[in-house]
Amino acid sequence: MTKIRKIQLNEREMPTQWYNIQADMPNPLLPLLHPATKEPVGPSDLEPLFPLALIKQEMSTERYIDIPDQVLDLYRLYRPTPLHRAYNLEKMLDSPAKIYYKNESVSPPGSHKPNTAIPQAYYNYKQGVKKMTTETGAGQWGSALSFATNFFGIECKVFMVKVSFHQKPYRKTMMNLWNGQVIASPSEQTNAGRMFLAEDPDCPGSLGVAISEAIEVAAMNEDTKYSLGSVLNHVLLHQTIIGLESLKQLEMTGDFPDLVIGPFGGGSNFGGLAFPFLRYNFSDGKQTRCIAVESASCPKLTRGKFEYDFGDTAGMTPLIPMYTLGHKFIPPSIHAGGLRYHGAGAIVSQLLKDKLVEARSVEQADSFRAAMMFSRAEGMIPAPETAHAIAQVITEALTAREEGVAKTILFNFSGHGLLDMGAYEEYLEKDK
Repeated sequence: MTKIRKIQLNEREMPTQWYNIQADMPNPLLPLLHPATKEPVGPSDLEPLFPLALIKQEMSTERYIDIPDQVLDLYRLYRPTPLHRAYNLEKMLDSPAKIYYKNESVSPPGSHKPNTAIPQAYYNYKQGVKKMTTETGAGQWGSALSFATNFFGIECKVFMVKVSFHQKPYRKTMMNLWNGQVIASPSEQTNAGRMFLAEDPDCPGSLGVAISEAIEVAAMNEDTKYSLGSVLNHVLLHQTIIGLESLKQLEMTGDFPDLVIGPFGGGSNFGGLAFPFLRYNFSDGKQTRCIAVESASCPKLTRGKFEYDFGDTAGMTPLIPMYTLGHKFIPPSIHAGGLRYHGAGAIVSQLLKDKLVEARSVEQADSFRAAMMFSRAEGMIPAPETAHAIAQVITEALTAREEGVAKTILFNFSGHGLLDMGAYEEYLEKDK
């Protein structure tokens, strides 16, 4: 019998709406609070940073939100993405588990990030915005926003965490190719950056620091809006295209996942895949376990506190109800730059607090060992962030073997590691 390794949708089968999990969560989100007044944030408080359409999505409780035609047209550059059955990995592990992965690495920037970059650029364009600013860790988000703004003629300034700026030079080149301007953060271009450098001239930077710089530029320039690649509700909303496609593809196989696993930085990666499946837990009594996998070097879900905290290091953002290590936390310079964030998005934090999702942490060395196994079995080279999810997948598949229980596992192959060869070279040298 022929093995079907890739389950494909055609472009006509691509979902035309995003799924908003806020419509179905048992407990509603606590409000964002104004950083100065500590009062709940209203739309007018967010207008200096975001276009009105995104503010409405941030606060919406509608179950489904239409995807604009122009966004769908750009999605079709790489979507629908394939769903793969990892037969070789199953055989390597000698596990009864069925392992599927949603391959988001096929986008031009090489990750899932364009799923929200494109609509964010679109809504800014529709409001007449000429300039956008953002932060990036490993460079996947900055690449995606540069890619998206290029189509709409919007200038894009990216503050890239300094340690990643030097670790991953070709991400900078990619952003430059798409007309993005890239600045190593902390920088001398902002008050926040100068403050951090004064405290520590060798500061490696963090996503929180880079967010502070990007927000400052947007707040001080009327022609500029800010864009965030994770954490916020509207960002996770856009990413649900991943899980919605996966539902259709798994229906073609006759399988439904017992476990859904995604790497976790701020929430977009995990939430984009898991949220459409969680809806079936809420509405149909399914018991799919959804596991967010973070870096042990930045363990906000597994070791942080649920409290109101700033989304950035300088304390400029609204206060977010989230699991956090504290906004002053500067994480170690691990290679998984997209996971180096002190806090978790409000939606995932509430779901974890309500024990509706699970969290695990993985050491960097373990993630690279898992990446090596996956590459040698399936041929794909994962991004360091993605490798954290793979490590958990392997753990769960081996547990299934020990228990003698067949399980169906779905994970988000959120990005390739073809621009992370320096990280792999370093790991291979240490492993000799």
